[in-house]
Amino acid sequence: MSQPRIPAAEPSWGKRADLDVLNRDIPRIDGPDKVTGRAVYTHDVRIPGMLYAALLRHPVPRALVESIDVSAAEALPGVVHVLQVKEAGDELRYSGDDSVLAVVSAETPEAARDGVRAIVVKAENLEPVVDTERAKEADAPLVNYRRRADSNVAGSRARGDEEKVKGAIDASAKSVEVSVEIPTQHHVCLETHGHVIHPKGEGERSVVYASTQMVSQHGGQLVRPLGLENGQGDKVHVLTPHMGGGFGSKFGAGVEGMLCARIARETGRPVHLMLSRADEFAMGGNRSGSKQTLKLAGDADGKFTAIHVVAERHGGQGGGAFAGAPYQYEVPEVYLDAKSVKTAADSNRAMRAPGHPQASFGMETAVDMLAYETGVDPLTIRKRNLAAKMQRRQLDRVAAEIGWDEHPNKLAPGVPENGIGVGIGFGVCRWTPGGRRARCNVTVRPDGSVVSATATQDLGTGARTYVAAIVAEELGLEVGQVTARIGDSDLPPNVASGGSVTTGSSAPAIKDAAHNAREALEALLEDVLGAEVGDYVWKAGRVHAVGDPERSLAWKEVCALLRQPLEVSGQFQQSLYEGRILGAQAAKVEVDTMTGRVKVLKMVAIQDQGLPLNRMALRSQINGGMIQALSYGLLEQRVFDKEDGFLLSDNLQLYKIAGAQEMPEMVSIIDDSEERDSVCGMAEAPIIPGQSAIANAIYNACGVRMTRMPFTPDNVLTAIHGSV
Repeated sequence: MSQPRIPAAEPSWGKRADLDVLNRDIPRIDGPDKVTGRAVYTHDVRIPGMLYAALLRHPVPRALVESIDVSAAEALPGVVHVLQVKEAGDELRYSGDDSVLAVVSAETPEAARDGVRAIVVKAENLEPVVDTERAKEADAPLVNYRRRADSNVAGSRARGDEEKVKGAIDASAKSVEVSVEIPTQHHVCLETHGHVIHPKGEGERSVVYASTQMVSQHGGQLVRPLGLENGQGDKVHVLTPHMGGGFGSKFGAGVEGMLCARIARETGRPVHLMLSRADEFAMGGNRSGSKQTLKLAGDADGKFTAIHVVAERHGGQGGGAFAGAPYQYEVPEVYLDAKSVKTAADSNRAMRAPGHPQASFGMETAVDMLAYETGVDPLTIRKRNLAAKMQRRQLDRVAAEIGWDEHPNKLAPGVPENGIGVGIGFGVCRWTPGGRRARCNVTVRPDGSVVSATATQDLGTGARTYVAAIVAEELGLEVGQVTARIGDSDLPPNVASGGSVTTGSSAPAIKDAAHNAREALEALLEDVLGAEVGDYVWKAGRVHAVGDPERSLAWKEVCALLRQPLEVSGQFQQSLYEGRILGAQAAKVEVDTMTGRVKVLKMVAIQDQGLPLNRMALRSQINGGMIQALSYGLLEQRVFDKEDGFLLSDNLQLYKIAGAQEMPEMVSIIDDSEERDSVCGMAEAPIIPGQSAIANAIYNACGVRMTRMPFTPDNVLTAIHGSV
């Protein structure tokens, strides 16, 4: 039964103290399925008659194809289909999707890989141009393939009056200058990019299992390769029941999705095409690298007066990302010149807070240097130059938690004893998450079962849990009494998950639907309990009239009044959303100046946001941000052979990420000082300042300024002793 909305009251999150489900620790409802292996990811999907596909990529970025012979692959037992992507005479222009030569599909994964190895390719390798310094040289081959491009340097847009800024710097009491270098970081999704596509899955509809961050929008990209016409997206059914991470890299079908769809169309069989780990590193996207030179000036008290920044974005074939300057802090006079340097590497993609960790590292380094130059401690100088009172208070909170008051190295770095130094560093973050159009349906059945359905996707952030929890809160139920349905393009449409927009978009729509369901049920109760719509309390599995607990019914008694299922819809409500979040972090490290080893002892983060829907998941997101930043700072870097162009860091043995051994004590603090009656996403912000705080802590420990990431022992020793 479809029930029109009864506008008795507008939906509201209510007072936090009155909430029974939300703003508490809620175990993830999909946790048991994940830890027991019952959860089905795209990689796990098996369909009768399914083919397994494997890619053949050229191992270096640039080459001229002379010939490709696939005959041996076609003759192998088990090989069903060989799709030749490149032809003799084609130029391979950059690593990643442009380097795909062929795809072999077979009855088994092993036969597909054997087929790839059987293909014979002859090609003339060209200068790879994977080094940004080489790309900038006048005689470098042009690898910026944008129309009318005549240089590998693009997008230079200066902002500010350079001469005025230089004059302000010269007139200031103190100034510092620093150049920093930030490497390319990979997303390292545990589930690689890929699809399983069944071209005849549901009558005339194709079924697509996709590891994607955009379930509602994904099918439209596969219409043409599936042989459909534009506008026939309804004939593509996308399913993402679970996915193993995205971090911004999975917003499109990619060349792998297009090829999978084409093979499915040509063979008429289901096709399983998931990137190998080496493929993932080569063509799955990345966080762009950066080089920056910053000059920051201030008065004798450490109040900033001017900043001059020249920045490069290293995004391969992409434009790269850089969040600008001055980053976070208030500076009256600003000059910024930022440009992209193109190389023959795969393009950068969005990655958790795109461009912000890079900008943070440069700015926080300069801020820290000016603190020591002026004799103002690193905590005070930050507070002196931040506009938001909340952020200043947050810095005090993390400072107290990390032990700054008792720390001896406030105004000067420490002198290591027996080569060991301990230091503390700080950083701040902010983010403006979005809230956009989203929809949700809530269904209540006569037997008491409840379904909350919206076509969002859970990247591992816990979205599935609040899809149920918001409805449970509204109807006075337990989370387990509500079934959450997500990850299905047939459900009410939702936004792509990126920029921390998922919660801010989905939660208001879910709340609106739950509110409408409650009011529709209350309309049925008027003749039974005698109160008007809006004059009921839903709590602990019962409903009663306001002020009269005796006039009550149990949940199943309410549902028994329904003659058929009640289905209501909800949509994004601006009044339930507010996008503004601030945070601060501190890190405590131990530096061994004899070996160059850096050990992070403790990290503390405090994060403001709207109403915490699930405090457990929120702390997990803050922890995850700190871990990703620690890994970025200590270990991660993409490495190409500059002479030949081979990607050397194309596996998890050589591309290092943080594991249990690197984990410090972590303290995640939810900032409850300002109760906002709104929701918003927050997962972007905690990734931003961690590596900056660690770098500043290294200097505080031993007087060694780390201007190049990652802070590996060789880079630390180079900083200590200089280049050799």
